[in-house]
Amino acid sequence: MARYAVAVNRSLWAVLFGTFTLRLSTGLTGLALTFYLRDLHLHRGMIDIALGLGSNGEVGPITFSVIAALFYVSELFLSPIFGVISDRLGHHRVMQFGPIFGIVAVLATWASTSLPIIAGTRLLEGAATASSVPSILGFIAVATASDEGLRGRASARFEAATLAGLLGGFAVAGFLWDTLHLGPATFLVNALIYAGSFAIYRWAVDPRDEGRPAPAESSAPPRFDFARYRRILGGSHVWLLAPTWIAINAVLGLYTTQTIFQLIRKPDPRFADQLLMGGYDGTHITVGVIVGGLLFFAGLVYWGNRFKNLRRTTIILYGVGGGVLVVLGALALNHSAGVPILLRLAFAVPLVFGVFVLAGATPAAIGLLADVTEAYPEDRGAIMGLYSVFLGLGQITGSLVGGIAASALGFDGILVASVLLLGLAVVPLMRLRQSEHFLGPGLAETFD
Repeated sequence: MARYAVAVNRSLWAVLFGTFTLRLSTGLTGLALTFYLRDLHLHRGMIDIALGLGSNGEVGPITFSVIAALFYVSELFLSPIFGVISDRLGHHRVMQFGPIFGIVAVLATWASTSLPIIAGTRLLEGAATASSVPSILGFIAVATASDEGLRGRASARFEAATLAGLLGGFAVAGFLWDTLHLGPATFLVNALIYAGSFAIYRWAVDPRDEGRPAPAESSAPPRFDFARYRRILGGSHVWLLAPTWIAINAVLGLYTTQTIFQLIRKPDPRFADQLLMGGYDGTHITVGVIVGGLLFFAGLVYWGNRFKNLRRTTIILYGVGGGVLVVLGALALNHSAGVPILLRLAFAVPLVFGVFVLAGATPAAIGLLADVTEAYPEDRGAIMGLYSVFLGLGQITGSLVGGIAASALGFDGILVASVLLLGLAVVPLMRLRQSEHFLGPGLAETFD
């Protein structure tokens, strides 16, 4: 038994490291594409113009938001499908699909300056995440089924690997694009990182450790029964979690897409009084991402170790409060032009503490979702695929709302949108707290 636990633990760490490298590629493409779209009118070649693949005009905030949202549209619609497939074909096998999709996507991005083609690559890279994440989370749910403390730590480590990968990708993108002056060749480097993710999933994860029963013992249907999937979701109380998680992900989506775009774009004279409204380069973004990432990572570690002492909904509620502190600190900094540097540092205090507290919301939500899978051990991938559905809905909402808000009010618009979304998260969270016990396996129905 001890030997089996060690083997599973080894595979679990490999899955988490593969999550890191996969998300590293996602973050790298995300920021590199931001730079690429900012300067797309400079990169366009004669072939693109001759074929009529877009104009020479600059990419505006709304166009950028639409392209950024396409990644999450793909993730949103494909994650449930790949979740069901992973339950039937095996989590280990399906998690290998993602890096292959990613390699094709970044190579196509490097090869073209056409907006329609770039939009297509965002759909393909969204498919990379959609195919890997449900199977990864299904694997984690199996490995932590009998240990609540381990589930808390694994949920936090998954989010930490995701965050570290995304922020690491942002940092690497700025370094490769601006410091090393690789420009679009950054996408070629990313293809190699995706290949590394494939190697980890293929050879470092043991398929025997995913806890799949032998065919003769399995009660799972032998075919892809999507009707069964709909019945399972309709019979669970997971939808009590959905509104809050979507709203929180929308706020995070504002900070990882539109916020960075506004920081690096040419300053808009309409918002000259806003300090955070444009003019920053890749180095500034890299430093900010590293600092913010370290704070968020520390929060994940802290709150991930509180699963045995605090209710999941309590941790999420604290996270919403942390988001409000982030907005207050950012608002003060945005209007601190001419303010002494020491006072600006004081404004940063609520922002720093807020990021630390906000971090707890994501592993707590994953923990709640993993709890639901205990009633449906044959369908863990399908249920954990809802992670990407809620993430996708939130990120799409945040990206599109952020584009409209930023066009109207500049950086202040992003902060106003954040407050409204956080307010929307509180109402369903109170309902969830009253029904949190329903998310356990005891009261869920079983569909054979």
